[in-house]
Amino acid sequence: MKAVCMYFQVHQPYRLRTYRFFDIGKSHDYFDEYANRFIMQQVAEKCYLPANKLMLELIKTYGKDFRVAFSISGHALDQFEQYAPKVLESFQALAKTGSVEFLAETYAHSLASLKSKDEFERQVRKHAGRIRELFGQKPVTFRNTELIYANGIGDMVHQMGYSSMITEGAKHILGWKSPNLLYCSATSPKLKLLLKNFQLSDDIAFRFSERRWNEWPLTAEKFTGWLKALGPKEEFVNLFMDYETFGEHQWAETGIFEFLRAFPKLVLKKSGLVFRTPSQLAEEFQPVASLNVPYPISWADEERDLTAWLGNEMQDEAFAKLYQVEDKIEAIGDAALTLTWQRLQASDHFYYMCTKWFSDGVVHRYFNPYASPYDAFINYMNVLSDFLIQVDNRTREMPPAPVKKTRKKRTASGKS
Repeated sequence: MKAVCMYFQVHQPYRLRTYRFFDIGKSHDYFDEYANRFIMQQVAEKCYLPANKLMLELIKTYGKDFRVAFSISGHALDQFEQYAPKVLESFQALAKTGSVEFLAETYAHSLASLKSKDEFERQVRKHAGRIRELFGQKPVTFRNTELIYANGIGDMVHQMGYSSMITEGAKHILGWKSPNLLYCSATSPKLKLLLKNFQLSDDIAFRFSERRWNEWPLTAEKFTGWLKALGPKEEFVNLFMDYETFGEHQWAETGIFEFLRAFPKLVLKKSGLVFRTPSQLAEEFQPVASLNVPYPISWADEERDLTAWLGNEMQDEAFAKLYQVEDKIEAIGDAALTLTWQRLQASDHFYYMCTKWFSDGVVHRYFNPYASPYDAFINYMNVLSDFLIQVDNRTREMPPAPVKKTRKKRTASGKS
């Protein structure tokens, strides 16, 4: 019996305020409190609260037959507590049903896995602890920021104790293989890999309200028919997307909530399919082959690579300078300074600097609050410059490390 796995990413960054060159050295107020509060509360009303209410209704209707999974970044969790506590309560209500799996990821929704193993592991541990604290679950499935994966990242994830990980079903990696099967890492074979079916996922996430699409309008009946028509050798379908698809990216007026409401009934009653979470798929199926991914892939854009975040000189410069201070941050050991550093690590800041204006340009402009990627770069570097000054000043204030006394070596005659 084929399975459907629905996983949703939940994330909101801490957005930067307009920070000018003349603010450097004078102000350490980097984040736009008003924008962060306003956007969180707006998305809560349009997406998180109505979507969670509907999810809870579906679980009550279908019981353990309906299951979903979420990965909620640490920054989103923090902002729920600060600006929208009812959203956090609604996720906790979902957790109590036993039909929802919460995944592990980097706390800051960062690109640390590409730069620092130590920082990557620190953030993953911090996030897993937060999930246990808030939802009473120990995450067993890992989801890296933007579904970024490569052999080396899989090795780190496996070493941290995770047995399964989700990533993108990129064509240039799969070749003729299907994303609707379970795979394993080529370098850490015990790590099972679940791949996003990007065609079917994007039909909902991006094309649902696109009137020029030849399949518009997309109904639950039509979509379920596509799933039912999959070949007999396909074992499951992974529908991975941003949770903001429901009500924010696809407004309620498009019928997206009606689609979500009707979908489980059609899957369970008329298609012969079942719902599973990522950990359930990893337990129930066996890998059919290993996947060798020497260079990082992601779920972004046509290329499914890193160019959305690290594709030009501006992004590379900002990324390099941000991580130059890792050792100093650790040595200082100040919680507030570390938190600011992690907020500056969010992948969103680098995404805003993307200069890809071709096939994926519309998507980048939609998610970019800046007038241009160059404005995003200038604003971020102004903030980072002041932050680096702070770090250097705090480093100079630290007492010098004690000099260890070394005993003089004695010769065979006993003389030093």
